[in-house]
Amino acid sequence: MRRWYWSAIRPAGHPFEYVGNPWEKLLGFLIAVVILAFYIGIVNLILMFVSFSLLSNNFAAYAVSFIGVIPLWFYARYRARRYVLARTRWRGVRFGLEPGAWGYAFRALGHWTLTVLTAGLMWPRMTFWLEKYVTDRTFYGSARMNQGGDWKMLMPAITHAVIGVVFTGGAALSIMQNPAMAWMLVGSMPWLLYGLVHYSVESRRLLANEKTAGGVGLWSQARPRRIARIYGFGYVAVFFMLMIPLVPVSVLIVLLEAQEVGLRGDNPFFVWLGTLPRTLLTIVGVLLYFSVFLFWNVLTQVFLTMPILRHYAQTLAVTDADKLYDISQRARDEFAEAEGFAEALDVGAAL
Repeated sequence: MRRWYWSAIRPAGHPFEYVGNPWEKLLGFLIAVVILAFYIGIVNLILMFVSFSLLSNNFAAYAVSFIGVIPLWFYARYRARRYVLARTRWRGVRFGLEPGAWGYAFRALGHWTLTVLTAGLMWPRMTFWLEKYVTDRTFYGSARMNQGGDWKMLMPAITHAVIGVVFTGGAALSIMQNPAMAWMLVGSMPWLLYGLVHYSVESRRLLANEKTAGGVGLWSQARPRRIARIYGFGYVAVFFMLMIPLVPVSVLIVLLEAQEVGLRGDNPFFVWLGTLPRTLLTIVGVLLYFSVFLFWNVLTQVFLTMPILRHYAQTLAVTDADKLYDISQRARDEFAEAEGFAEALDVGAAL
């Protein structure tokens, strides 16, 4: 899928190339599973023992275990990006990312702590400095990328999200006093969701417009409303298409249960179904259960991932492209553990 997406994006007619190796991905995943198995099996056991010994409950063990995974989450995101860039080429020239996963993880922890303590007001600051840390360590061939600008330029982009949070919080307080006020969420929740999409798109656009590499720049015209429409239509389409097989199957299960307790009489169809082995019905049920996840992945690619990437690609331009000829090749990054931690922790770094 990544090879297809990369080859479909063609600045100036030159497609991106993804040359990742599936064996590298498998190796990275197995290494991550071994390390995480040690963490879950040994560290968690010790934490559970200490928690029960000192506090007579397991809440502290779960809390400390969760906090211990957070740095690994950020660490995995950086490593995944390093591998993807190391296996991406454009016009035959490799991208690259310097090592720095633990530096990114500790910075992310600090910025997230500040963001939480300020009730989200420092979110733009976190977005800018984490993106700058990664961008300033990114290369296109011999050219090092640079993230210009300042975190304050992202403050206007968060306005809709802040208003949405205030209105939704006010609605929640009103509902606690009077449940009949639930209608207030009809206006506040969509505003909050749009605010989150607006900030995501606008921050990407503003940051992209301040990126340079060897004199070459980027110019993005991504539109938040367009992305919001893609999300809205996409999730509605996915939901209804999943309901097409799920509704009749659910009805059938209900009717079968009714037949079991004798509420359906002697309908020949249900009598016949009742003669089928329960093992067969269980296998069919399990296959249907997992097919939901399979089709969810397929449908979200069709209605969400593909349209969003297409919009970002069609609204992004390369400026001062003549300076690309001054950029030479860089050495291959032999980093071969791929995205094992990202896959094992499911940190959303697939594309």
